[in-house]
Amino acid sequence: MLTYTIRRLMFAIPTLVFISLIIFLLLELAPGDPMAEVPLTVPPEVKQKMREALGLGQPLHVRYLKWLVQFFVSEPLHILSNMTGFNLAGDAARLISWQSRSPIADIIAERIPQTLWVVGMSYVVGVLMALPLGIISAYKQYSWFDQLGTFIAMVGYSVPTFFTGVFLIVIFSVELEWFPSIYDTTLRVVDWDTFVLQFKQMVMPVFVLALYNAAQISRFMRASMLDNLNQDYVRTARAKGLKEQTVVLIHVLRNSMIPVVTVIALGVPTIFGGAIITEQVFKVNGLGQMLITAIYANDLPMVQTLTFIFAILIVLFNLIADILYGILDPRIRYE
Repeated sequence: MLTYTIRRLMFAIPTLVFISLIIFLLLELAPGDPMAEVPLTVPPEVKQKMREALGLGQPLHVRYLKWLVQFFVSEPLHILSNMTGFNLAGDAARLISWQSRSPIADIIAERIPQTLWVVGMSYVVGVLMALPLGIISAYKQYSWFDQLGTFIAMVGYSVPTFFTGVFLIVIFSVELEWFPSIYDTTLRVVDWDTFVLQFKQMVMPVFVLALYNAAQISRFMRASMLDNLNQDYVRTARAKGLKEQTVVLIHVLRNSMIPVVTVIALGVPTIFGGAIITEQVFKVNGLGQMLITAIYANDLPMVQTLTFIFAILIVLFNLIADILYGILDPRIRYE
């Protein structure tokens, strides 16, 4: 297992380098000019100096290599310097946002707690909802519970998150006034009252994303359970006199989780990008909202960095899913 993990990590390095090149070239070819927001009264020679200060006057390959070195070397050293107190980075250049003129790593560090609170919590809640819903729906196939679960899953998966978000705002914020419609990112939990406020403002965005995630995962869980419930080993386990709870929750569930693990693992990085619309609806000041703002402002370093971080998460959770295969299925061995 360790040899396989190391081999996969070594293979991931050229994969990520290739992905970073594709992202860089696509964003360079995209229309838009960082100087478009500069007033027309600014002289052309001043605009040219501003472009040179942003590094736009350098050749394409030089800018790509500088961005690559800053992402993999300079920024990790600066992060370690802030954590340890030692000056490990020296005078190494940092990735700077064109829009705010601040280090991108510092901006992400400020925004990521909000995204993890809302998006991360919604994914955990969605998985906890989806697994029992899929298991019971498969075990009681065509029952009223299965029909209800299928209806909820179809609604949750087919209705866009922005519509669900607006619908909840109209009902629970405007009409009933139970929950706030705007997420207050400045709120700090220091006592019971602030905890209640934090809980109230998290309910609607977490529910919107959890419903979408649960709808997708529960369908995979149900289909995988149905495939395994009719297998020979299930009939053999029942014939040996094992309890039905043991047969379903240990033998069937363990084998059924193998394809579901892939869906859950690969869904983790996609929720950061998929939550962009939800963060816009509820005004959550997270990574998704920051990505939209950077795209509008033609902030290429910010867009490149965030997009590449999402790509790293996809490759990483692919590896995690493969490792979990070997844990869940004894027949799978990595030499």
